[in-house]
Amino acid sequence: MIDYDNILNGTIREVKPSGIRKFFDIANEMDNVISLSIGEPDFKTPWHIREAGIDSLEKGRTWYTPNRGFGELREEIVKYYKRKFNVDYLPDTEVLVTVGGSEAIDLALRCMVEKGDEVLIPQPSFVCYEPLTVMAGGKPVLIETKQENNFRLTAQELEENITDKTKLLILPFPNNPTGAIMRKEDLEAIIPIIEKYNLFVLSDEIYAELTYGEKQHISIASFENMRERTVVINGFSKAYAMTGWRLGYALGPYQIIDQMTKLHQYGIMSSPTTAQYAAIEALKNGDKDIEKMRSEYDMRRRFLLSRFEKIGFECFEPFGAFYAFPCIKSTGLSSEEFCTALIKEKHVALVPGNAFGESGDGYVRVSYSYSLQHLKEALGRIEEFVKELKNGN
Repeated sequence: MIDYDNILNGTIREVKPSGIRKFFDIANEMDNVISLSIGEPDFKTPWHIREAGIDSLEKGRTWYTPNRGFGELREEIVKYYKRKFNVDYLPDTEVLVTVGGSEAIDLALRCMVEKGDEVLIPQPSFVCYEPLTVMAGGKPVLIETKQENNFRLTAQELEENITDKTKLLILPFPNNPTGAIMRKEDLEAIIPIIEKYNLFVLSDEIYAELTYGEKQHISIASFENMRERTVVINGFSKAYAMTGWRLGYALGPYQIIDQMTKLHQYGIMSSPTTAQYAAIEALKNGDKDIEKMRSEYDMRRRFLLSRFEKIGFECFEPFGAFYAFPCIKSTGLSSEEFCTALIKEKHVALVPGNAFGESGDGYVRVSYSYSLQHLKEALGRIEEFVKELKNGN
């Protein structure tokens, strides 16, 4: 009998599976389930982007690409970040094309974090930051963001959690799962602290295009002296409905990007060729597609907020991504209890808030990356469920 505990890496064995997938997997095994659990756009990748990928295949362009990604793609990424967020990068040395944004996050953490280094992670936030920090040998330091602050990171919260071992701050805004964003004044408040303690920043901006209201996303790298201490993560999955194409990128100082490229070179070698051709087209001609999808998400966002108010759930207004994070504490159930009972009794799948950190308990994540009809049916079932809870049924 082989003792696999002695074979497997102990650090990896201790990492818990993603809490997002649990209810998605349950939903897949049940009939008549409406799922609002996965952050996947319901839109198809716009045709002109798909066509560029198809054209590359028809012409037999199926070879490896340079490790860093096609030069033309890196040039278009640089133009895009200058056009949209007013940050300048060099395409030859300060851009790395990766297999989704998740690979870029992993590479950055492994290149910047050594054993014992502390990494500040505001929570609730996406599920990968904490385990990837652990796997890189670092120590996650969790900062609980609060609803009364619209789930933004405050200067006080940041400074209270810094020690002499703190190296890196992960800045996950626009935020998954809360939909929170950091305004210009919020970033200006934390930048002096970042500089005071000589911290580096990993800014996950995958939802940068999905912000609502008059003010657009601002990258922390656009502020004076911040570009040199920031690695920006972005990609094509959310803005262009390209989840399955698996393409992301990192922007940052060449000293860091060089090391990330080395890891990428040995572990992946290069990102998918067909996806890179499609991404070039997306960056060149995809702005109108983004505007159309963002407008649709905004309509769904406003619908959800009105329905939560009717149901009696307190929910702060999310101005980013495509998630709402309503508070379900009034039901007397924990997040896990609420989501488990809801899927069993009404066949609606949500994600419990504690999947994104213990500070998320008492909340649930609701994705509105689904059609309005889909949302109406799901919210109708949720309303029935809450009424039955109140009536003791």
